[in-house]
Amino acid sequence: MAEDDAVRPGSDETSADETSADAATSPGRDGGAEADTSAGATSVAEVERLRAEVAELKDRLLRERAELENFKRRQARDKAEALRFANEGLLRDLLPIIDNLHRAVEHARTSHEVDAIADGVDMTMRSLTDALERHGVKIVEALGRPFDPTHHEAIGHVESEHPPNTVVDEHQRGYLLHDRLLRPALVTVGKPPATSGER
Repeated sequence: MAEDDAVRPGSDETSADETSADAATSPGRDGGAEADTSAGATSVAEVERLRAEVAELKDRLLRERAELENFKRRQARDKAEALRFANEGLLRDLLPIIDNLHRAVEHARTSHEVDAIADGVDMTMRSLTDALERHGVKIVEALGRPFDPTHHEAIGHVESEHPPNTVVDEHQRGYLLHDRLLRPALVTVGKPPATSGER
């Protein structure tokens, strides 16, 4: 009986210790739950922030794409406009020349002064040549020069006292636009005279 009484207090002490230990650990368990809740709230906020950022980036991308398309349309419109009116300066320079030609025609119908008419036409032609030169159009030099197949087109050969392969006659003027050939000059090219032994 005495031994049993001695054991029971120990058992009660052990139970009390275990209870105390359980009580000590239980607050820690509640704190872990609170930490999980806080982490979950942070995770949701991060997701919302990322969603807002993605939406902003998408909106910015759509705006920039729309601006690029508008820029391309403006460029295409400006290019078409420039091509449409590219010759405006040249045509403006030609208008006074056309006026002079009209005056020359009217004068020719009422006057018999051939020399005066010829002088007026010659002056008009010089004005036209000057206007074309201002816009990069140049006359191909041909008469008296060596035949150049890149600028001249031979339509015949004649015996001539000039050096062989020299342009001796020009039937139609050729023109260059800057360094590009607009039209070759139509020419006759000289060749050496036939000797008495040749047929």
